[in-house]
Amino acid sequence: MEKALQGLRIIDFTWVLAGPFATRILADYGAEVIKVQSEVTMGATQHNLSGYFNTWNRNKLGIALNLSQPQGIEVAKRLVQISDVVVENFSPRVMRNWGLDYHTLRKIKPDLIMLSLSGMGQTGPWRDYIAFGATIQALSGLTYLTTFPGRPPLGLGYSYADHIAGLMAVLAILQALEYRQKTGEGQYIDLSELEAMSTLLGTAILDYVVNHRVASPLGNRPAHRIAAPHGAYRCKGEDRWCAIAVFTEEEWESFCRVLGYPSWTKEERFATLLDRWQNIDQLDLLVEEWAKEHSAEEVMTLLQEVGIVAGVVQDAADLSQDPQLKARAFFVELDHHILVKASFDGSPIKLSDTPAHFQQAAPLLGQHNDYVYHHLLGMTQEEIERYTKEGVLI
Repeated sequence: MEKALQGLRIIDFTWVLAGPFATRILADYGAEVIKVQSEVTMGATQHNLSGYFNTWNRNKLGIALNLSQPQGIEVAKRLVQISDVVVENFSPRVMRNWGLDYHTLRKIKPDLIMLSLSGMGQTGPWRDYIAFGATIQALSGLTYLTTFPGRPPLGLGYSYADHIAGLMAVLAILQALEYRQKTGEGQYIDLSELEAMSTLLGTAILDYVVNHRVASPLGNRPAHRIAAPHGAYRCKGEDRWCAIAVFTEEEWESFCRVLGYPSWTKEERFATLLDRWQNIDQLDLLVEEWAKEHSAEEVMTLLQEVGIVAGVVQDAADLSQDPQLKARAFFVELDHHILVKASFDGSPIKLSDTPAHFQQAAPLLGQHNDYVYHHLLGMTQEEIERYTKEGVLI
């Protein structure tokens, strides 16, 4: 089938998560993404055989190019000349120091689209700060709000900010491509991960600006309406939990019926929804005593059957066996030259005419050197061998 982004070529200077996630999405939908690496900088999570690297770099071509060499910079510029988009997520000084900043590259490729995804953006007093997902989440205010009242911040435990920034990067690139299609002009996209995360706190910011009221952590309590019980409750087994939310008197009656009408459900302190909400801490302890007698899956099934909102707090093992995800073919398996077979999350976006394609696992270092340097750039085998010997193509 036709690919949505077929014919689009992207030079990928990204690393870690946010940038590679963005270019992975574009590669899934048919863009030819050329991943630029060097053995000089491929340690830890950036090693081609690490699970981390393989998760975020499927469907990409991989080349080895040493950008600390002047000849490496010249080769990179030749690649830009035959490409549509450049994506990088270094701190602002890096591309400029290499002479690969947008001001320079647009002279080579006037209709170039370039996206720079950095922690703080390309301007401002914090522009040169290096940041990762956890620090961005803290600075954006999200970590402060992700905890229980009166307790230290817990945070999300994962680089949510990187995923948000990666998704926004894809949206921005698609907008720039549409603009170029209409006008013939390229664009430079300066994407700040801090700003991307801060957009998710809109109501908290508005509440302070208008009412001078600082949003505070709510834990598992709902902010938009009264509900009780409402939270994540420990179940039978090690670290097993189920989220439960009861919003109406009818749901409460169904909830009590599932529990077998224990005596505490008839107590005055739990007589109405407002009473239950005002005594929710005591209610939570009693609900959890019941939940701990059952598996999380059993709790979810029993409550869902009577129309109560409930869901297992799933871990990675649960997700890999989730029947809904399996039915929608969410997980994909790809053959790898060394790792043999690897399983990955697919795409949640199901396009009817131009679906995502999962054709190849993440590349090895320099795996596609011959195709890119010989076929695309027209280098002779003698040039490739000489550049390799001189440490340019490593």
